[in-house]
Amino acid sequence: SCFLRHARSRNYASESEVCKLESVPLDFGDYHPLKPITVTESKTKKMNRKESTSSTSSSSSSSVMDPLSSVLDGTDPLSLFAAAADPVTVTATMDGTRRKRDKDDSSAVGSDFEPWLSKRGEILARYTTTEKLSINLYMGSEKGKAATTGSAVSEKVRTRLEELDDLEEGSQKELLNLTQQDYMNRIEELNQSLKDAWSSDQKVKALKIVIQCSKLLSDTTVIQFYPSKFVLITDILDTFGKLVYDRILSMCVDNRVSLPDNFSPESVNDTAKETCLNWFFKIASIRELIPRFYVEAAILKCNKFLSKMGISECLPRLTSMIRGIGDPLVAVYARAYLCRVGMEVAPQLKESLNKNFFDFLLTFKQIHGDTVQNQLVGQCVEMPLYLTLYSPAIDWILQCIAYHAPEVLLTEMMERCKKLGNNALLLNSIMSAFRAEFIAARSMDFIAMIKECDESGFPKHLLFRSLGLNLALADPPENDRLQILNEAWKVITKLKNPQDYIDCAEVWVEYTCRHFTKREVNTVLADVIKHMTPDRAFEDAYPQLQSIIQKVITYIYDFSLLFSVEKFLPFLDMFQKESVRVEVCKCIMESFIKHQQESTKDPVILNALLHICKTMHDSVNALTLEDEKRMLAALINGFIKMVSFGRDFEQQLSFYVEARSMFCNLEPVLVQLIHSVNQLAMETRKVMKGNHSRKTAAFVRACVAFCFITIPSLSSIFTRLNLYLHSGQVALANQCLSQADAFFKAAVSLVPEVPKMISVDGKMRPSDTFLLEFLCNFFSTLLVVPDHPEQGVLFLVRGLLNVIQDYTWEDNSDDKVRIYTNVLHLLSAMTQEAYIYHVDKVDSNDALYGGDSKFLGEINKLCETVIAQILEHLKTLGKEETLKRQSQLALYFFNTIVAHGDLRNNKLNQLSVNLWNLAQKHGFADTKTMVKTLDYIKRQSQQPEMSHFTDLALRLPLQSRT
Repeated sequence: SCFLRHARSRNYASESEVCKLESVPLDFGDYHPLKPITVTESKTKKMNRKESTSSTSSSSSSSVMDPLSSVLDGTDPLSLFAAAADPVTVTATMDGTRRKRDKDDSSAVGSDFEPWLSKRGEILARYTTTEKLSINLYMGSEKGKAATTGSAVSEKVRTRLEELDDLEEGSQKELLNLTQQDYMNRIEELNQSLKDAWSSDQKVKALKIVIQCSKLLSDTTVIQFYPSKFVLITDILDTFGKLVYDRILSMCVDNRVSLPDNFSPESVNDTAKETCLNWFFKIASIRELIPRFYVEAAILKCNKFLSKMGISECLPRLTSMIRGIGDPLVAVYARAYLCRVGMEVAPQLKESLNKNFFDFLLTFKQIHGDTVQNQLVGQCVEMPLYLTLYSPAIDWILQCIAYHAPEVLLTEMMERCKKLGNNALLLNSIMSAFRAEFIAARSMDFIAMIKECDESGFPKHLLFRSLGLNLALADPPENDRLQILNEAWKVITKLKNPQDYIDCAEVWVEYTCRHFTKREVNTVLADVIKHMTPDRAFEDAYPQLQSIIQKVITYIYDFSLLFSVEKFLPFLDMFQKESVRVEVCKCIMESFIKHQQESTKDPVILNALLHICKTMHDSVNALTLEDEKRMLAALINGFIKMVSFGRDFEQQLSFYVEARSMFCNLEPVLVQLIHSVNQLAMETRKVMKGNHSRKTAAFVRACVAFCFITIPSLSSIFTRLNLYLHSGQVALANQCLSQADAFFKAAVSLVPEVPKMISVDGKMRPSDTFLLEFLCNFFSTLLVVPDHPEQGVLFLVRGLLNVIQDYTWEDNSDDKVRIYTNVLHLLSAMTQEAYIYHVDKVDSNDALYGGDSKFLGEINKLCETVIAQILEHLKTLGKEETLKRQSQLALYFFNTIVAHGDLRNNKLNQLSVNLWNLAQKHGFADTKTMVKTLDYIKRQSQQPEMSHFTDLALRLPLQSRT
């Protein structure tokens, strides 16, 4: 009891002055700690720490050192790297991409060239078949895999030519009636067999496999599968080409030093050259044209070992060989393969690539010849479908030709295309291959050519789609823009097939959004709705419809403008599948949160976005993942924060009430609404400067009531506790005393329900640290809460202490005593004549009781109880295994007495000495802490009113840890 009777009388103002940091005037000059730091590159040759100029603040004064720079002695690691690097290299790296794009340099293929690999998957997915396929395997084993060639290879007597005769005429196994997947599996098996044969040193067998695979490329019996077959077979050819090249390269290793990348034929040894020639002779002996062409093209790179001009001599010869292939489809893919290999090994030899393409143009009329027509009739394939089979090959050839090509080449191509009667297939590939800027500049020319194309061949809408893709990347001349849209849409809107229509419309929506107003966008959206609604065609086109929405909100991100587009919301109604609908709503909300700079009260925006948010909220069910719920809640909260009705606070509260009823299943949204309503109450107080009128007082009580009835619906117990406390503080600040009491009572009654373990970020954690933090915060608030006239002195503090007393604490926990010690801080602050802080226009107990002796007596009784509990607990910690905890708690209690007690009282003085000794008694005290504590007491003793600390310091011995 002596503690409270002798609580130290505090002068908070003078204590605050003493504790303030000493201010030292400094002449900063231009220096400011938040000024951007400029990193300068060191030019010194020696990387001496003192010489290198690192991140230095421009014009920083010598008197003020940057703490980070001083630690690094003037150099930071990044500057060290920068200084060590050659400045020329650094610049080259920085500008590499830009120079690649700007410089018309065709000597090497850069990262801006789309590789074959990126097209491979698209071709395999697009060109499929349900018909049965057949495959011829050389020397197939019982499982269909290529087997060992037995004695055929081992007999050295045979000549190379005989080996190849055997290879071409040897036993074959034909597998019939394969599905597409089976066929692909067999090809993959052949690829593996090739690698196995090579690794087991059966080189001739490997060559046989490659030849057999190449032969498959002459077979067009299932013609619509041919592009995919080409992709699969050329994978094997690529593998073979790499194996041969690596094998010969490994033979060039001299004294463990391999050849550099740009080696010359002179540095290749004779053995390697002999082996290389051997391969070319073997291949030259293949009798059939198609395998001979493909296998030689596959090892084209090996010419580098023989002569500098080898590749440039071979390419024209291989180009001419293709003229001997009769089937135009087979021939065009052979040309595509030659271009593919040519771009890898000699991209600078553009002449050969151009010759290859012009050869194709000369033979183009074959496509419409009788042979092809008869073949199509036999396979029941329509001409438009047949022509699309050419696209991957022609696109690739033209991409190779157009890479870094001057604009004049496009003009030449367009002229040749006109001479061929504006062939649609060719025109489509030209638009796909050349730079978008070149195409966009000639948009009207292309439209004229498209109009003249033959309708029966390649579909016109695909031509407009290709043109639209270019116009999405580059802008056409301004005067032509409307005419271009009109010409394109005339064709697109007449399309009867919904899938064809939506494929084109999706592309042209972006062009419309880029260059036109909401009127044109609205017209386009209306047209899409008209085409896609009959027979629920939209159900098969969700990806394209989603893409359209994405493009619209990318270009029209002013939401008042967006929702004034009449057909935008009806367009959203086409998303009937819930998962897709929710994705679209998320897209729209993300755009709103990203682009909406100012808060809004526009009723059109609010109604539309409430509808969109409601759609997202209603998709939540028992199976929804927590991450998904969090994301949806974050989007809805982002919207709620952006809604403001200005000074119309009642309208704002009505909006929050409506939002609460709409989003009741997402807890983070309810939490946000409670915070928003509390903020609204505080804004009202700010406007009224704390002097509420009858109307504003009623409004604030309505806000408080909103929070009071919303908090119990939350599931997280600490969220509820903190919101009760926070809302109680808001009620108190607005002079709603009975409402504040209700919040604090609710918080007190909720404490017993706190579980031992709670889930934090998906992991179970002990709740005691969270509870301790909450209670300390609560005590700080209770200091200024005035007592209720009918409830008795300190009824809230008593209620909370009873709850803490009855709470089941862990056996090995000292939290209860730490809380009691913190209660002593509160009780000490309550005995002061004037409290350390107050709530404006609310009288706390210091004003209500005015230091009344009965009030202080009640506090004293509480204090006796609390101290008794603390000392009792310290006694129970006397066992050997708990001595360390006893030491820590004793020091904690000692510090409380020193800070809050009046140590001129002998009993209190003696208690503090006993606690000091107990803390050190068993050697568990931290010596550094004890020394610092004693130093603090000695420093305090120098203040006039604290002279009695001198005697105390003499009574506090420091014990060694023995």
